[in-house]
Amino acid sequence: MFTREVKGKVDSIISKYGKDQSVIISILQEVQKEYRYLPQDVLEYISQVMDISSAKIYGIATFYEYFSLEPKGKYIIKICDGTACHVRKSIPILEALKKELSLTEGKTTTDDLLFTVETVSCLGACGLAPVLTINEKVYGSMTPESTLEVLNELRGECKSEN
Repeated sequence: MFTREVKGKVDSIISKYGKDQSVIISILQEVQKEYRYLPQDVLEYISQVMDISSAKIYGIATFYEYFSLEPKGKYIIKICDGTACHVRKSIPILEALKKELSLTEGKTTTDDLLFTVETVSCLGACGLAPVLTINEKVYGSMTPESTLEVLNELRGECKSEN
């Protein structure tokens, strides 16, 4: 995975922020934005270039929920399971997505890296319950059927891009 192109991108990110240890979170955020997760070989490279221990970088990457050490899909679907959403049947939506995408408790990202499904405690849109977001776009008053319609629209967009 760690190619000359990857090295160039990471070097560019580091040069944008500098090598001061206080900017490590900003660097990790930009790396994750680029790759949709934090690849191990990239973290090791950052550790060497910035003279920060691997343990410290992994500590930061695992402490903040925002960061992921596992690849995520192009579309990150977050389903709210807070009280309002749960009462208004968010779990059947989650189950429909898992079934449609062949996901399990331990597998949250599709093999083609198109979709990642996560549950969250609250999305702050209780009046729209049940609610989900897809890459930060909010979808309210969802049902299993309307969720699968959105999923199929996204699949269609991907096919037209190729």
